[in-house]
Amino acid sequence: MAGLQTDAGVVLAQGEMLNHHPEKANSEKSLEKHSVDESHEEVSDGIHDGLIFPTEEEKATLRRVSDTIPWNAYLIAAVECAERFSFYGSSVVFTNFIQHPLPPGSRTGAGGPLGQSGALGRGQQTSTGIGTFYQFWCYLTPLYGAYLADAHWGRYNTIMVGVAVALIGHIILIISAIPGIIDKPNSAFGVFLLSEIVIGFGTGLFKSNISPLVAEQYRRTKLFVITTKGGERVIVDPVMTVSRVYIYFYLFINVGALVGQISMAYAEKYVGFWLAYTLPTVVFCFCPLVLIAGRNRYIRSPPTGSVLALFLKVFGFAAKGKWSLNPVRTVKNLTAADFWDSARPSHNALESRPTWMVYDDVWVDEVRRGLKACVVFLWYPIYWLTYNQLNNNLVSQAATMETHGLPNDVLSNLDPLALIILIPICDKFIYPAFQRWGWNFTALKKITAGFITGALSMAWAAAVQHYIYKTNPCGYQAGTCADSAGNALVSPLNVWIQTGAYVLIAISEILASITGLEYAFTKAPKNMRSLVMSVFLFMSALSSALGEAFVSLSTDPLLVWNYGSMGVLSFVAGILFWLHVRHLDQHEQELNEIPEGHIERVE
Repeated sequence: MAGLQTDAGVVLAQGEMLNHHPEKANSEKSLEKHSVDESHEEVSDGIHDGLIFPTEEEKATLRRVSDTIPWNAYLIAAVECAERFSFYGSSVVFTNFIQHPLPPGSRTGAGGPLGQSGALGRGQQTSTGIGTFYQFWCYLTPLYGAYLADAHWGRYNTIMVGVAVALIGHIILIISAIPGIIDKPNSAFGVFLLSEIVIGFGTGLFKSNISPLVAEQYRRTKLFVITTKGGERVIVDPVMTVSRVYIYFYLFINVGALVGQISMAYAEKYVGFWLAYTLPTVVFCFCPLVLIAGRNRYIRSPPTGSVLALFLKVFGFAAKGKWSLNPVRTVKNLTAADFWDSARPSHNALESRPTWMVYDDVWVDEVRRGLKACVVFLWYPIYWLTYNQLNNNLVSQAATMETHGLPNDVLSNLDPLALIILIPICDKFIYPAFQRWGWNFTALKKITAGFITGALSMAWAAAVQHYIYKTNPCGYQAGTCADSAGNALVSPLNVWIQTGAYVLIAISEILASITGLEYAFTKAPKNMRSLVMSVFLFMSALSSALGEAFVSLSTDPLLVWNYGSMGVLSFVAGILFWLHVRHLDQHEQELNEIPEGHIERVE
């Protein structure tokens, strides 16, 4: 399987053994193929035993590579693959389910080879609005899921509850599409909305915790030196390894999404919506089975109490006396380099410390780093505006062109297909090439490039829409164009010209979305990883809320303006983002090397 070997080409049977059997580390020093010399630090903690740590000179001169990905991570990725199959497999047909009416004589919503599938007949604006709400809800609920995991249940238990809730939601979704319900549009609409609310809540408990759990399966946190088979001394970088974990985690996500979306688009078109909702539910049942089967293999972090409440106390303590009626002075005080010093235990005498000061100085450094990551994420709502066009408007755009028998919602699968192809290429060729050439393509540089690539995708979509209006028989009313018999009239353009928009969005996801997952995990304190990850996911919810302001553009004749405005916003945001974070980018390695702090359990 891809990703099971290090970039350095080291024999990894031994490396895998070190990950899962750290007690054997001392007897496995042959992995490095050279002995420790006196200039290298040694650590004995059961995880890094027997490894050789780089000197400052080696950090500056040796090439960096990633380590082995533990098998546990692939098990969890398989769970995510099944969950994303069910999530995207069912949601890919939501646009048609809401927008278009039941075909004449149909009781399942199937359109057949020549007809357009549909059910509720509520139009494109309603479809886009509800789709936007669903995205908002699914990425708002992770905040609560993160709180439950970090404070009370732990990540694994919270995931299990989320799976149970989402399964109930999927069953309700099936009910909305069965004959007898689907042919009563108002009843079907109410059941459908209930299913979205229940699925979204379960998804929130799941999503905020599955991403940290997969990366936690890799336990090393320190740089160490090895010698490759070719004799090159290189540094194995845990941050690069976490990045690689998320690259393949995202690959699994898109394998599930691709298979689910393609198969359900055809199930909807030729059988009906009930089948397009039932098959994802069946696949979803795979999730609890794998989670339970591997429960004794997963590395799990226990809950540590209400860390969010503790963070708020720490921030309030550090901010004491630093507020001013002058907002410029307040911002300057709150962003000062010594802002957090007063909240460090070492700056407070033991007898005068508050009872809640149950952490060490290093944990304060971790909190400071995690807060910086959350500030980085504040730019993401604008990026997600471009991505969200895949779920509604681009699907509707496809229905206004010649599809040659393809379901109009099958073209959106070009995005996960492109990701499945491009992710291994980036991991095996592009990123290693950058390393060999000495190009430090840091996380924040990747995110900046993701914004720009997203803007290019929207420029492509705007150009396609312009030519649809130019060639459609009804001109700027392409979405509702029909002949006197009610048959849809479409532009003669081939629907495959949408390919460029989908491929560019896929590239932007590799650069911005995958890197965001990595950044959230590596910059968060260990006992706040679910919380920081949920903040990253919440940016998508904010984007969906922001997207509601653009719903008025999601209709003819304004769709060129819709895509164009998204592109301009993403491009400008990418430039401003880099100007904002370029100083932080210079301290990337310093932030990555902050050790793990300690905190007592709090209530």
